[in-house]
Amino acid sequence: MSNRPERPTALVTGGNRGIGRAIAEGLVARGHRVVIGVRDLEAGRAAADQIGAQAVRLDVARADALASAVDKIGGVDVLVNNAGVLIDTNMLEDPGGFNMSIEVMFRGPFELIRAVVPHMGAQGWGRIVNVSSGWGSFGEGLEGPGAYGVAKAALNALTKALPRDLPEGVKINAMDPGWVRTRMGGGDAPRSPEQGAETALWLADLPDDGPTGRFFRDKLSMRW
Repeated sequence: MSNRPERPTALVTGGNRGIGRAIAEGLVARGHRVVIGVRDLEAGRAAADQIGAQAVRLDVARADALASAVDKIGGVDVLVNNAGVLIDTNMLEDPGGFNMSIEVMFRGPFELIRAVVPHMGAQGWGRIVNVSSGWGSFGEGLEGPGAYGVAKAALNALTKALPRDLPEGVKINAMDPGWVRTRMGGGDAPRSPEQGAETALWLADLPDDGPTGRFFRDKLSMRW
């Protein structure tokens, strides 16, 4: 018998627009209680109201404030680390951009995982989905502008290594949504946010015998 809650609580960072919003909408449709983590609470509440979710002020670049944000939500059963930044600068000439990329797409997700895992471990069930990118894959050339690919590669490494330290019943996986029509991806991208969200939604509700510590695109395994 699974320890999955009847109505899991999901936290989606950057859930007010783009892929994050599509993931949040999809989880609402699947019966989850969904909380979107946003920097601008007023705008976040407006987005949350539209999709039947809740909003909490959460800036993933402020690692010291993440645990208190999670406390306001209560127990988080599903964590989707979606928030990202794309800073197109020379890494050596712009250490601030490098540091921000690492904070938002690696350090913040790590601290959020630390904040939610005690609850997941206590109930013996949890799902962590790291929204990554093919640009963070060594197998695909570690591309992309600025430190984006470096930060996503670090997130991928965390995804692969962390299962050994996670409690029983807690799964973590990374996914590449592909090139999606968002503010970051631009209007020429071939995929809709809903298409980009599909694999994340699948990983957010994996059965007890599902994979962990893996990297997926379109529900198929990717090379690290």
